[in-house]
Amino acid sequence: MLIQPGKLLAQIETPDDLRKLDPSELYQVCTELRQYIIDTVSVYGGHFGASLGVVELTVALHYVFNTPYDQLVWDVGHQAYGHKILTGRRKVFHTNRMYGGISGFPKRKESPYDTFGVGHSSTSISAALGMAVASAYKNEKDRQHVAIIGDGSMTAGMAFEAMNHAGVSDTNLLIVLNDNCMAIDPNVGALKDYLTDITTSRLYNKAKDEVWNTLGKISKFGKNAQEIVSKIENAIKAALLQQSNLFESLNLRYFGPIDGHDIDHLVSVMQDLRDIPGPKILHCVTVKGKGYAPAEKEQTKWHAPGLFDKVTGEIRKKVYDKPQPPKYQDVFGNTILELAEQNDKIYGITPAMPSGSSLNIMMKAMPHRAIDVGIAEQHAVTFSAGLATQGLIPFCNIYSSFMQRAYDQVIHDAAIQELPVIFCLDRAGFAGADGPTHHGAYDIAYMRCIPNMIVFSPMNEQELRNIMYTVQLPDFKNHKSSITIRYPRGEGVMADWKTPFEKMEIGKGRKIQDGEEVAIVTIGHIGNYIAKVTELLAEEGIKPAHYDMRFAKPLDEVMLHEIFSNYSKVITVEDGCLMGGFGSAVLEFMADHDYHAQLKRLGIPDRVVEHGEQIELHRECGFDPEGIAKAVKAMIALELKI
Repeated sequence: MLIQPGKLLAQIETPDDLRKLDPSELYQVCTELRQYIIDTVSVYGGHFGASLGVVELTVALHYVFNTPYDQLVWDVGHQAYGHKILTGRRKVFHTNRMYGGISGFPKRKESPYDTFGVGHSSTSISAALGMAVASAYKNEKDRQHVAIIGDGSMTAGMAFEAMNHAGVSDTNLLIVLNDNCMAIDPNVGALKDYLTDITTSRLYNKAKDEVWNTLGKISKFGKNAQEIVSKIENAIKAALLQQSNLFESLNLRYFGPIDGHDIDHLVSVMQDLRDIPGPKILHCVTVKGKGYAPAEKEQTKWHAPGLFDKVTGEIRKKVYDKPQPPKYQDVFGNTILELAEQNDKIYGITPAMPSGSSLNIMMKAMPHRAIDVGIAEQHAVTFSAGLATQGLIPFCNIYSSFMQRAYDQVIHDAAIQELPVIFCLDRAGFAGADGPTHHGAYDIAYMRCIPNMIVFSPMNEQELRNIMYTVQLPDFKNHKSSITIRYPRGEGVMADWKTPFEKMEIGKGRKIQDGEEVAIVTIGHIGNYIAKVTELLAEEGIKPAHYDMRFAKPLDEVMLHEIFSNYSKVITVEDGCLMGGFGSAVLEFMADHDYHAQLKRLGIPDRVVEHGEQIELHRECGFDPEGIAKAVKAMIALELKI
């Protein structure tokens, strides 16, 4: 389906075209851009509310600044759809997040306008500051650098580290704070309250208009303009704000708050700020989902709704004639609540992903025992370790990719201290359309090398429930270890998933089927492919054995001895990186015990794998059912050839 742009939008191939328009035409550009996003995402899917909320900001930034010479850095990038459409990608925008199509996030390889690749939050100020310092070093004094960051991303420590540095730099850096009180879920914490105080102070907001009036006449003051404006604005802020301004205390010139949907005012203000040297911050108040009523009303639901009817607002969902397996995240969410009702020591912790991880189920039922700490993965891990020192049982739920941001805390604050923190890593393996910034490719490798760490991956919902039950039992602390429980994005395999709890033996795998010649050794959900593999191979008279190891650490050595004693050909399969992953662990065992089998490892190769549906990426990397069957046949054919 071809999405038709509006009359003005159709004329814009690059920001140079946008800048040729009269300012009076920008309102219509915003209207057409917003409608184009609605039309396209409703048909093709993708992130939604965040980009609608920054339409005016996007247009104003590209209209005022000389992009790509002036550099825009988008934080996270969920909100960059308008940016992509205005920077030469409108005609391919329908391929957004599709296999082989453009990325859902800014990406340096994709466009010179994408100055910095993103996907994780809170990196924009650091990156833009680095660019600004480099420009100053190269004597590019006219070059501007703008970081666009949401109030949710501001809660991460990295943003504060960057602002602390920026405040003592003499650089052309503008931080645009997009304040909508939302990340994916509503924002939490003291910073949210602080920003709310500023935006709702009537007296301050009335008086600060005088600052803008003065700033708009800046040219009349001649050489001393900056000093005069600074004195006026600082006097007003000091008199009217009941507390010192957080950003001013970091030596960042603070302007705002202003209406982030008033395109005329945005352009005027940005033109003025462009001419003021030094680091500064513009506080813009916006509405996530602006211009589409259902998205404004239910902002979490419309962050990434999938396909929908743009007229009725009905989100299109597949209708099945029989019960379907649940998502792994929902199994986690319902199971932790079930266990917490039986065990009053259980706590749930997530860094700003309550709906994405389904911890919101427990948060609703037990708000005092399920905590969203904001976008602060490092804090989430050490906070969980602190809970564990006092005998509580913390289930720290973080996306696998985001756990990378708290690796030092996992080692230093949990593992070294032998604390039984339970790390539940959602989106392990390929994350799908979110692409390489969100793929959970590395967790087996980076977790199994840590002392006092158990690494487990369930093959189905029952195993996820059982391991969660096992690790909250009193005797788990005798292992003096933390545990990583990794499971993929999407559905499991059991429609009837709510089975009775059974205690699992740590480090114990299971043999699913005997076989001949070849043993396939899997870990996690990917093991469900082997039933199809067996079916494909049966047509050629090949019958492989299948072992589900469950644990990448500790390995079930009894089972591995059985495998290598009985099979001269072994294939390992994992939805994780091959470098240092599960297959490497099996290879190490084989070498350490002087076995000499042929061993083939299947998994994520040593390269960046782009976005696409999970099965498409498994196929690309050779560990979909057909790829596994092909590897088995190749191994047998090699022996026959020899």
